Amino acid sequence: MNKQPVEGFSKLSKDGKIEWLVNEYLNGDDKAIKTLKQYWNNDEDLQKLHDEFSENTISNFYMPFGLAPNFLINGRLYTIPMAIEESSVVAAASKAAKFWINRGGFKTTILSTEKLGHVHFIFKGDCNKLKTFFDEVLKDKLHQDTADITKNMRARGGGISKLELIDKTSQMENYFQIKGTFETVDSMGANFINSCLEQFAKTLQTEIATSSIFSDQEKESLQIVMCILSNYTPDCMVRAEVSCKVEELKDGKVSAEEFVEKFTRAVRIAEIEPYRATTHNKGIMNGCDAVVIATGNDFRAVEACAHTYATKDGRYSSLTHCEVEDGIFRFWIDLPIAVGTIGGLTSLHPLVKLALDILGKPNAKELMGFIAVAGLAQNFGALRSLVTTGIQKGHMKMHLMNILNQLEATEEEKQYFVNYFKDKTVSHHAVINEFCRLRGVSHPDELKKID
Repeated sequence: MNKQPVEGFSKLSKDGKIEWLVNEYLNGDDKAIKTLKQYWNNDEDLQKLHDEFSENTISNFYMPFGLAPNFLINGRLYTIPMAIEESSVVAAASKAAKFWINRGGFKTTILSTEKLGHVHFIFKGDCNKLKTFFDEVLKDKLHQDTADITKNMRARGGGISKLELIDKTSQMENYFQIKGTFETVDSMGANFINSCLEQFAKTLQTEIATSSIFSDQEKESLQIVMCILSNYTPDCMVRAEVSCKVEELKDGKVSAEEFVEKFTRAVRIAEIEPYRATTHNKGIMNGCDAVVIATGNDFRAVEACAHTYATKDGRYSSLTHCEVEDGIFRFWIDLPIAVGTIGGLTSLHPLVKLALDILGKPNAKELMGFIAVAGLAQNFGALRSLVTTGIQKGHMKMHLMNILNQLEATEEEKQYFVNYFKDKTVSHHAVINEFCRLRGVSHPDELKKID
């Protein structure tokens, strides 16, 4: 039977939404109801808070909240909170932090903190006349008309940094932008920027409509397309780096010189080969996103910005780079990232507030640094494994528990497998075979599966 659209779904109670879901899509499965409700918080006020973060909520989706200790950053020791479900990410970051703690640690530098937004509009008139009008009349008026919006931000040291008229008519007929550059201090600033942009559009319309220099036809040609911030923030940039003498990089049986040669070659491959760069940068974002999520920021915006930046030279490339100069190995990342430590979930979500407390109540610039460090550490850990032992040895050991949980292993069996694989390479095939032997069955189909 074909499904029919539902009317008034948002007005149903949470129980009502669940009942509709189960009846319409889950064949009346009572186990589904139990699954959804077992993730409700027993604290009704806390659950209500979570319900109001989004729309049509029916449960909570948990992610592990972990800690990566021993990060020496700018001479101070930190523990970085990370919210992520992927095996080995927190372990790899922690291992990298421990590796660098006695080699000078991580250093961060804020390169710039400005964010961007645009009023996109169509104007079928004289381009030179519009440019003159913008410079001599409109720019000052845009500042005046947003004074109330920017007052509090200016008091904190932020506001509108720059206004420009961008002529895009060579790429699209009659297309122009008002480009605004903003400083939002410790807030991510999306609402602030968008409010300013919408006022820019109103001012643009009013000023052109009442100006004597434009013809009636030119005035009527003005069309506001949209007013929106950009998540590409190449002028909101942080650098994180590590460096030490080459001889300090001996790694087990691998000599320092061999390690550096393999490591720099791996980075160079990611710089020139987009297929490798995509996976390389995904690993960086494993570390970054985990901190962004833990601190209540928008990981989708951070991801989009990072990947756009990776194409800035005309092809997709590595976000990290390394060099050896005068016997010093240096590995770094320049990351465009827009985050905040006030507003949004940062003042509402209890775990987000705790995560920021763990980091020492950072301002936005400091948080940018922590996120970049996490990404650099994750990338270092991944590359170190790739060019020495291989990525699967460590990753599959972390994944071992996921396999055993899928097989519904007992605690005794889990401990057996931890010991069994201490000197062996973990693979799904090897775990299944040994589990069958341990359970006394000849084929995996005979094992009890999760319902």
